[in-house]
Amino acid sequence: MNFRSGKKAVVVAAMASFIMVNTMPNVNASILGDVLKVGGIGYLVDRYADELNDFINALTAKHGVSSEYATKVVPIITLGSGGYVGAAQVSGPQELVDQCKAALQLEGNFMSKTFRVKALIPIDSKNPTNFSRVQGVGVSAQIDVKI
Repeated sequence: MNFRSGKKAVVVAAMASFIMVNTMPNVNASILGDVLKVGGIGYLVDRYADELNDFINALTAKHGVSSEYATKVVPIITLGSGGYVGAAQVSGPQELVDQCKAALQLEGNFMSKTFRVKALIPIDSKNPTNFSRVQGVGVSAQIDVKI
């Protein structure tokens, strides 16, 4: 995607949100804001996945901890929510990394909330209700998006 088509996508998204806000007065503003954030993060993850992957690989190489496995950046999906909440770099044999479409995030508390645990699992779909774990692929980095 070039700059011009990216700019068009931002303009279309802005116009759509303006129309939604002004024609749907009963919609809770925080829900609408969350939808727009999730959509924006999804767009950023998809748009910059290759550049993020190259940056992570350069960063690990700079510190002498690079991997010889194939890598790819995918969205993180939280179970129970179809929205993207960030991104993760997955790593493993090329044919298995190619199967990976997202990382599933599961959260829980351990020892009465003393520890907060987040499990990131490479999966073969962006659909949080219909997926399989991609065995042999690991998560090598987590990317947070500033909002």
